[in-house]
Order: sequence, then C-alpha cells, then structure tokens
Amino acid sequence: MIVRKIINKDKYWLKNQIIKEWGSTRIVTRGKIYEIENLQGIIAEESGNKKGVITYHVKNNECEIITLNTMQQNKGIGTTLLQELIKKAREYNWNRIWCITTNDNTNALRFYQKKGFILKAIYPNTIRESRKLKPKIPLIGENGIPIRDEIEVELKVSLNRKL
Repeated sequence: MIVRKIINKDKYWLKNQIIKEWGSTRIVTRGKIYEIENLQGIIAEESGNKKGVITYHVKNNECEIITLNTMQQNKGIGTTLLQELIKKAREYNWNRIWCITTNDNTNALRFYQKKGFILKAIYPNTIRESRKLKPKIPLIGENGIPIRDEIEVELKVSLNRKL
C-alpha cells in the first residue's frame, strides 16, 4: 500500500466518498464548519485503487483530524493513514493530533484508544448546536445510540509510541 497527499485530481472522488460516508461535504466539529475540498489530506492506495483517506486541519501547531474513512475495516488502512499523519506531525513539530467524534461512534473511540490516543474531553449535548450548522446529522447513530455528545481524543506527538 502506498500513501500520498491529496491532489486536485482526487477532489471529485473525495467529495463523493465524503458525501457517501458523512452525508455532506460539510463537516462540523466543535461549532466550526469545514468544507472537505479545503482540507489537506492523505490517501492510501493499492494497485491504483483508493483504499482510504484521512483529512486534517493544522492550526497553532496542532493537527485536528477531520475525517478518516477506509473502504474496508480491519485491514490496516486506517492505521497506515494515521502513521503517515504522525510522521508528518513529527516532521513539522506539531504538538498534538486530536479529533472529535460522537458518543455513538464506538468503533472510532476503540480505534483511537488502541493507537495511543486518550480521552481529552467530553462535550455533553453539543450535537444539538452542530445540527443547526449541519441539519443532516442524524438523531440516532451506530448501534441505535442517540447522537448527543462530542468526544475529543488526543495524541501528544512527542509521547507517541510505535503503532
């Protein structure tokens, strides 16, 4: 598998993939709207086929993961993308990598914790405000769990162990 940065010719694929997975090219975290085409990202490919993508935003020497999508779970694609982002974080001396997920997303919470991320903060009932910015956020999420809260996970780059 190879990893590379997103380039202009990937934008159409990325837009369609994010709409399929997220319902819109608009991603909301902590009250901020991100348009997917304005984000940096890394794509994983195998034999010319796109297998996954991670998008992110860097501000104040911190990297926020905005989306992480793989075409197949439990194949090491997400880990490969995250490892590449951590390499980039070390190269640019970013302090931390963090992301927001929702309380229903137990797969993401499990994935990030297995990779060394810690639970940094829970923001109760914040999805109500996020729905004002992105009404397509469903009321019920994975495993029938009502989507209500945002959960922040973080990885201090300098403390990161090998994944």
